[in-house]
Order: sequence, then structure tokens, then C-alpha cells
Amino acid sequence: MRGRTVFTLLLLLSAISLFAGVYIGSVSLSPSDVTSSIVYGIERSLPGFSVPHAKPRFFIIVWELRLPRVLMAYLVGLSLASAGVASQALFKNPMADPYLLGISGGAGVGAAVGFEYFPSHVSLLAFAFSLLAVYTVYSISKVNGRIPVDTLLLSGVAFGFMAGAVTSYFVSIGKNSHLTYMWLMGSFSASGWGDVAELSLVLALGLPFFLWKWKELNLLLFGEESVTLGLNVQRFRKEVIFFVTLLTSVPVASAGIIGFVGLISPHIARLLVGPNHRRLTPAAALVGGSLMVAADLVARTVARPTEIPVGIVTAMLGGPFFLYLLRKHKRGELRR
Repeated sequence: MRGRTVFTLLLLLSAISLFAGVYIGSVSLSPSDVTSSIVYGIERSLPGFSVPHAKPRFFIIVWELRLPRVLMAYLVGLSLASAGVASQALFKNPMADPYLLGISGGAGVGAAVGFEYFPSHVSLLAFAFSLLAVYTVYSISKVNGRIPVDTLLLSGVAFGFMAGAVTSYFVSIGKNSHLTYMWLMGSFSASGWGDVAELSLVLALGLPFFLWKWKELNLLLFGEESVTLGLNVQRFRKEVIFFVTLLTSVPVASAGIIGFVGLISPHIARLLVGPNHRRLTPAAALVGGSLMVAADLVARTVARPTEIPVGIVTAMLGGPFFLYLLRKHKRGELRR
């Protein structure tokens, strides 16, 4: 009963955050402005359906600007939080996040190269370089066909430092360094319906895998000992790495590098539903979606008319929380 209550509240929180994200902004809207614009947009999108009434006056603001941005923020939060849960199981470390595989470092290099030489293909290059980064980290870590977790972790950290140095080089000498810097901080200001559709497809592939494999994620925490419990550890690690990469690289390529959501969402969910991945994965995903929408709302309203990068907001929220987790980890109080 407690689990059902928690999920009901999380779903309600998601609905409230999504509506607030569309409702609140530089232009004052009424609840009816929001609902009528969304209904009109849905009706207009239906094939062969003739809309019987006139376009609402704030339709462009709601349907073309705010709604895709808010949905994109929610989906990015879902993706990063889901990947964060799996990463913490993969590394058997409650302090792990999806970026430890080198994804953010590779994406940063790709974006820096794109802004400097191929400004029309920044997202594509960020995505390609993030995949290349994971492949490099994976290849370095593989020993006789096996993937030692410690080696994977250290390889990812080392690659991240090197990629950060390369990105800093482009920022220091590039003509468009300010664009690279802003991208590195993360933003949903350019998000559109195409980005929402793309990320929805990625989530439809990746999230069900982690929901389906909740038993294996529980067993993964036992490491090599889980072989005796019927799990092919090496094969499952490869599958987890693939789907973590998928759920992290696409959001990063679309919205930039947004930190801490993949780290803190799983811990908030653990406090609510416990460490069992059957409930932990969906709970963390819902927490991550609502958290990201709230962070984006703060980013675009707290300093109006200026918009601050959403990565700054998540860092300000996540930094103290990370220190709190680190303190608990030193005391051995964290549940994996």
C-alpha cells in the first residue's frame, strides 16, 4: 500500500510540475489559456480532424514554445535518472552517475568541435563523440573479454579529465567559445517537437529494459558472486553499458551537459521506496522528470528577463546534496 501511495504522489507531482512549467513564464497566462491551447494543438495534430473553433490567442506560446520545452526537460530527467540508477548498480557505487562512462567528456569535445567548425551539426557531433568516448573507455577497460568494474570506473574518470582538457582548449582559443561554454551548462531553450519525438523513442527502447531487468540489476550489486545465482555478469554489464549510453548520450546531445540529476534522483527514490530496483527504477525516473522541470522553471524565471543555464541550477541543488551523500557514505549509511 505504501508503494502505491508513493507512486500515486509521484505521478501527481509530475502532472503538477508539467502544468506549472507551461503555466508560469514571462507572459502571464490563465489555466484556461493553457488547457485550450493544448486541446487545440492535439485536435489539430489528429489526421483528418477539422478543428471546429478558432486558434487560442496564446497558442504559439503554449504549444510551440513552452510545451515542447517542458516535455523535453521532463524526458531528459527521466532518461538521466534511469541511467543513474543503472550506473550505480553497474559500478556497485551509490556515488556513481551516468557520466562516469565518459559520455559528458566526449560530448563536450564534440560540441566544441561543432561550434568551431561545423555549427550546423553540433548535436550530431556531440552524440557521435559521446559514443566514441564510451567505446574508447570500454575498449581500454576490457581484459580478456571481461569488464572489471574498477578498471571501467578509472578509465572513465581518466578519459573525462583528458576530454575536459581538450574542450577547455577549444573554449580558450575558439571564435565561438561563448556558445560552447553555454552549451556545456545545459539549456532547453532551443528544444522543439522533433527533440521530444527523438528522445521519446530512445526512452521507449531504454527504460523498459531496466524496468524488465530489475532482478538482474539487484543481482548486479553482488558482482561476480551473482554468477552462482544464475546471472551472466559480463553479458549483462555490456547490455547495461549500452542502454546507459543510449539514455545519456541523446539527452546530452540535445540539451547539453546537465549534472547531478542522474546522481541525486536515485537517492531520493531510495528514501521513498527502498533499494529494490523493481520500484526504485520507476520511482527515480519520475523524481528525475519532476526535478528537471522544476530546475528549468527556476532557470528561466528567477533572473527574468535573463535566462540562466539549467546546469547551474542543478549544480546549486545537487552540490550540497552530493556532499550530504558523501558524508553518509563515509559513515556506511547509504543503501545501494
